[in-house]
Amino acid sequence: MGGTMTGIVAQGGRGAADPDAFLTRTLPTPGLRPRDLLVRVHAVSTNPVDAKLHARMGQGESRVLGYDAAGTVEAIGADVTEFAVGERVYYAGDVTRDGTNATYHAVDARLVGRMPRGLTFAEAAALPLTTITAWEALFDHFGLSAESTGTLLVLAGAGGVGSIALQLAKRLTNLRVIATASRPESRAWALAHGADHVVDHHDLVKEVKRAAPLGVDYILAPHTEGNVQAFAEIAVPFGRVAALDSPTALDILPLKDKSVTWHWVKMFTRPMFETQDMAAHRRLLDRTAELVEAGTIRTTMATTLHGITTDTIRRAHLEVLSGRTVGKIVLTATW
Repeated sequence: MGGTMTGIVAQGGRGAADPDAFLTRTLPTPGLRPRDLLVRVHAVSTNPVDAKLHARMGQGESRVLGYDAAGTVEAIGADVTEFAVGERVYYAGDVTRDGTNATYHAVDARLVGRMPRGLTFAEAAALPLTTITAWEALFDHFGLSAESTGTLLVLAGAGGVGSIALQLAKRLTNLRVIATASRPESRAWALAHGADHVVDHHDLVKEVKRAAPLGVDYILAPHTEGNVQAFAEIAVPFGRVAALDSPTALDILPLKDKSVTWHWVKMFTRPMFETQDMAAHRRLLDRTAELVEAGTIRTTMATTLHGITTDTIRRAHLEVLSGRTVGKIVLTATW
């Protein structure tokens, strides 16, 4: 395609509050690999991975972040047959490539789904990364199905992953679902998105045992550091834990007596290693679109910021870093 575009470039060695942490730059429009789509970005959402990647960048490093997008296909690579120019799409992309905080974004078509009909670009952009994460945890790692019974505990039930995991578990399985949330607004959000019970994470063992005296079969955990002993106490024998974070040090030996299985969940594994089943992301997002269109699940967008700018990205990063967000923060483009 050639030409240039606007991109918001994150600067390494600077905290998110720094006025120069994010800068507007004129960048070359990305070229396409044979299996790529070039997408004009209409909306993005901010995830913890954005803030984590920014924090890991060294002084002098710079890159475009952003790993959720909804937009329209502008061009297609030579080997792409599934999409046409003009189609509306949504996706989470590939953490090893430049992100979506730019006018145009190149992404492997195998990672892209058709955008759900009836949703705005902003509503759609809230879904991909967290939906893929929750889906892989529940259905790939835990092996859940419509016939599955037992109890699922979703930590941070009002967060991005929690908001969609509650819906998927409640609508697509026969599980009893418990969420953690402490503030009134986060408790209300978790209940509205499918939780049967909401407990306070500040005294996790006591609260969970009060709601589930026999223990829980499955634990979906965005935060594991410091929680393993609690998991050992509340999990049933042969229970399962899906861990989403990257703790600096972790001892899971307390789980051994109960033969609890530990699952690492990283939704970027397929694109990072270009696995043979990369297209699972496209199939999953297409299935999600069907569920949205059927009214089975709904967008988790909670906050919308106007414009993909240095200011809105800084605000979104600071909100994510606060650990107090409810649902997803979405930025709408004004390119």
